[in-house]
Amino acid sequence: MFLNIKICIFAYLKHESVTLSEENYLKAIYHLGKQGSEAVSTNAIAEQMETKASSVTDMIKKLAEKDLANYVKYQGTSLTKSGKLAATSVIRKHRLWEVFLVEKLGFTWDEVHDIAEQLEHIKSEKLINQLDQFLGFPKHDPHGDPIPDKDGNMVAKEKTILAKVNPNKQGVCVGVNDSSSDFLKYLSKNDIELGTTIKVLAKESFDDSMTIEFNDKTLQISKLISNNIYIKLI
Repeated sequence: MFLNIKICIFAYLKHESVTLSEENYLKAIYHLGKQGSEAVSTNAIAEQMETKASSVTDMIKKLAEKDLANYVKYQGTSLTKSGKLAATSVIRKHRLWEVFLVEKLGFTWDEVHDIAEQLEHIKSEKLINQLDQFLGFPKHDPHGDPIPDKDGNMVAKEKTILAKVNPNKQGVCVGVNDSSSDFLKYLSKNDIELGTTIKVLAKESFDDSMTIEFNDKTLQISKLISNNIYIKLI
């Protein structure tokens, strides 16, 4: 089965009504609109996609024609039920491929995002369902983000931003808010990963930097760092 999955990565590409570019827009609107529940401004989408507002307007028209998005003047763009399902389908594939790359091919968590960005556009539903089964139906990706099921449902983790945790409280690292390669490399260099127990020893009122303890060592981190680590209090 492992060999079949590797072969199918390239063998199962096929034409679908939703293009690669459209999938990227749907995913961006979904994330910007808090899982598709809120309308998103054209300028916000343009900034996320690093393109012009006029290009976003053209794309929104295409998505609306396919009943994937709704646009209301002065309010912004939101996803339809079909649009949300299409967006969560892309997210599901992305996060499953990240699990596959880390668990089965030995990639580190800072290496997988860009590769998954390519693999997420593979269209075969059969391949993705078999991949899900092969991986044991994981609920979260290597960065702690929930993986949607085939119906778009996700099991969210109970989590708190480390920056909001008071001194003498502790918790287990369950995710990151910034999944950039540089940030993940910083965490790896300092031996912080999912499952690491972190205790807040002190917090500076001047700049909100904090001193934390984990793995029998202490580390001073900035507010920028603590704002991008999720923990589950214990």
